[in-house]
Amino acid sequence: MRIGCVKEIKNNEFRVGMTPDNVKNYVNAGHEVYVERDAGLGSGFPTEEYEAAGARILDSAREVWDLSEMMIKVKEPLKEEYGFFHEGLILYTYLHLAADRELMDAMLASKVKGVAYETLIERDGSIPLLAPMSQIAGRLSIQEGAKYLEKPFGGSGVLLSGVPGTPKAKVVILGAGSVGTNACKIAVGMGADVTIMDINLARLAYLDDIFGARIQTLMSTDAAVESAVADADLVVGSVLIPGKAAPKLMKREYLKKMKPGSVIVDVAVDQGGCCETTKVTYHDDPTFVVDGVVHYCVGNMPGAVPRTSTIALTNATQRYGLQIAAAGLEEACRRNEVIFSAINTYDGRITCRNVAESFGLDWQDAKEALA
Repeated sequence: MRIGCVKEIKNNEFRVGMTPDNVKNYVNAGHEVYVERDAGLGSGFPTEEYEAAGARILDSAREVWDLSEMMIKVKEPLKEEYGFFHEGLILYTYLHLAADRELMDAMLASKVKGVAYETLIERDGSIPLLAPMSQIAGRLSIQEGAKYLEKPFGGSGVLLSGVPGTPKAKVVILGAGSVGTNACKIAVGMGADVTIMDINLARLAYLDDIFGARIQTLMSTDAAVESAVADADLVVGSVLIPGKAAPKLMKREYLKKMKPGSVIVDVAVDQGGCCETTKVTYHDDPTFVVDGVVHYCVGNMPGAVPRTSTIALTNATQRYGLQIAAAGLEEACRRNEVIFSAINTYDGRITCRNVAESFGLDWQDAKEALA
């Protein structure tokens, strides 16, 4: 198969869909790999390394898109890239279509086969292609939250850990999945007073076993969230329903009860955010203030640490990518039914239920569409 990898064009996105080692593995498996010149520079991978790995280097993104049967990216295509779509193209990347109707419509019109990292669910219920970025985003959420609590960045001037004789910062984490767990780990490590909330009691029990008396676990209800965030210095939104828009747990009216200079980091922003006041921001202008509360809503948080993020992501995506490249998408799904769960669009049809329901549209099960 002809595999493509282009430079990401999203604002301040430095990750890349393939490393030179990935290229070498695809080439060794008998595939042709086309890489846009300088695609990996932001992650510290010079073009020469891709050439040495066996990639064919092309000067423009259009050339790569035109030649590719499967495009391996990191972020969803932007409007400038919609014109590169062609029928039958396998687009293997994060898509987050529930938050982007325009992209979904463009993919349907072009009959692109959209294989989304964030909806691939393994037999044990894990989400392996989302997990590495969730781990990074969760850890970064506390790092960034701590920074924006500093007075020069608009925060209240509270140190997460406090010092002897002063109170610790109160951190509230909404969602106890991979993002929430990793946020909890860093917040506890930094010495904060941590509360984590979820609707899954078994998950809360698991975290209680891990962290013990160092955290407070709470069942997530509207009343409990409202009460907890009113006293919080930092709130981390980490709620995920695969393929579906994030539920709005943080209501606009809750902000009026929060402390001036408190911070919200909405990691769920890719799926529309779990705060009613969320809007997408970028690394070069990451925050805005509503009702005295600092909002950090960067849509590609792991892009701030692209070397770590690229290696972590491609470690996970390569396994399934090689399966698709070896047999084609249809046969790969028959050999490994897990891949069906990643298909969001196919031959002009929506094949992910949660995406379709986000827009009130009809959908067709991927197994039926590929039959």
